[in-house]
Amino acid sequence: MPRRKSNSPWGSAYKEGLPSTAVNDRIEVDEILYPSVNTGAIDVASGQWEGVTLNDKIFTIDATHESVANGGSVLSPQATPDYIDMTNYSDLFIALNASVAGNYRLRAKIGPATNAFANLAPADAGVTIRMISSTQSSFADAVNDAVEVLTADVWNIFAIQGRLKDQKVLQFEIQNNSGSAANIIFAYLRAV
Repeated sequence: MPRRKSNSPWGSAYKEGLPSTAVNDRIEVDEILYPSVNTGAIDVASGQWEGVTLNDKIFTIDATHESVANGGSVLSPQATPDYIDMTNYSDLFIALNASVAGNYRLRAKIGPATNAFANLAPADAGVTIRMISSTQSSFADAVNDAVEVLTADVWNIFAIQGRLKDQKVLQFEIQNNSGSAANIIFAYLRAV
């Protein structure tokens, strides 16, 4: 890196409060860049190391819901862990693979009741997550998509940006309104 000259704010004339420039007020400055990597921080309250949150690299695929009747609902994820923790994540991709094409309803819910919401237990599991955004003045459902048309036997992928940020205990209720029983597979991927 090159060397350059810069003004010294602590010259003797500045110290005395004189308006003239100080003698020898130009000093040599080495411009050196040091690379750094942020790998996290120590939580002041707990003293525990908290690493930087990264995007999930791959989707977490839930177990198949077998033969969900027309009009029937299921909650996903159902396997361990049986909820999605969005702490430090802002965006979420969800994917549905249904064996029957047609209409499906998607709702973001709190749950299940067996898990605490941060340090609060029991949380009111099964209720639709409600939120107020910067453009709203009252609470509204965070995700309540009444009719989503799915194509059969492929992954139908949806992006949810910012609406479920930092949710602690999250599940999706999927209602089959396709007209016949269907196998439903759910997957998710979190993004910072």
